[in-house]
Amino acid sequence: MSKSYPDITARISNSLKSLRPNISDTMQGFSAMAQAATADGVLDKKTKELIALAIGVSTRCDGCIGFHVKALVELGATKQEVEETLAMAIYMGGGPSLMYAADAMVAYEQFSG
Repeated sequence: MSKSYPDITARISNSLKSLRPNISDTMQGFSAMAQAATADGVLDKKTKELIALAIGVSTRCDGCIGFHVKALVELGATKQEVEETLAMAIYMGGGPSLMYAADAMVAYEQFSG
């Protein structure tokens, strides 16, 4: 059975809503950090999202894979760009990263189409 990354990201988004009122300073701080880290600079947003995907794969984080693949699709990343990024994640993370790289391609297909 394949994971549904649109469902995973929707579930996490809904769960995060319940955290916001209880730890609002932390959530605001994380949001500010995310905005600063992903802003265009020397590296563009797509490059930064590719890096985030590789880290999500290497740390085996389904939510990270879902959110970053979704962002990459919205930013116009090609399948080849995602695959090359996954090759680096596999190289750095070995067998476990290979398993999550396969899941990341499922996520790409789900969000692409």
